[in-house]
Amino acid sequence: GAAVNLTLVTPEKAIKLAANDFFRHHLSKDGKKLTLLREMLAGCGAGTCQVIVTTPMEMLKIQLQDAGRIAAQKKLMAAQAQLSSSSVAGAAEPAVGTRTTAMQITRELLRSKGIAGLYKGLGATLLRDVPFSIVYFPLFANLNKLGQKDPNVKAPFYVSFLSGCVAGSTAAVAVNPCDVIKTRLQSLQRGVNEDTYSGILDCAKKIWQKEGPTAFLKGAYCRALVIAPLFGIAQVVYFIGIAEFLLDMLPKRRA
Repeated sequence: GAAVNLTLVTPEKAIKLAANDFFRHHLSKDGKKLTLLREMLAGCGAGTCQVIVTTPMEMLKIQLQDAGRIAAQKKLMAAQAQLSSSSVAGAAEPAVGTRTTAMQITRELLRSKGIAGLYKGLGATLLRDVPFSIVYFPLFANLNKLGQKDPNVKAPFYVSFLSGCVAGSTAAVAVNPCDVIKTRLQSLQRGVNEDTYSGILDCAKKIWQKEGPTAFLKGAYCRALVIAPLFGIAQVVYFIGIAEFLLDMLPKRRA
């Protein structure tokens, strides 16, 4: 899933940052400083826009990363079946599985479930990414302001980086339960003895009953470690104006 993950990260961060700026601009047209509520509304809008665009890629990423686990289980079951029938002469060797690709998953989803198949788990994704943006963007903006000596001058790049790291890791841990539910719902294939879920509430209920409340924090530490530098770097790139510099290098259209 590395290629899909790489394809996902760039538009996800670009859409989030650009949409947040768009909503902040329109919510502060009166020239007044944004209140915390308006900052949260801007983050909510940014998260919603990003989810609508990137959910299909997120779905494919999860399926590709999940394919290895399913293949390993099938290989183990085939080996056990071979051992149990080893006394039978000429027992067949277990078949070697073929590598699953993003195109194969996409074609199968479109064939069996249509466009809706690519948006499986949309509700859970909204449940994760919208609260993430509501927490992240106001927290980043206020942390970043602490490093500004003048309100009209941008904070130093290291302040933006550290603010992005702290805000990203905090938001990631806060919404990790939603991420666990989203991942479970978007798994098309189930391993041996794994539950199936009819929706968000059913998934949350079964996880709570069978695995306990700590299951909702699985992967929180790793997720925070990934999100922190990711958003730190994204904010530095965005705030020091690299995009504007590259756009200025493009040839201008003559009037």
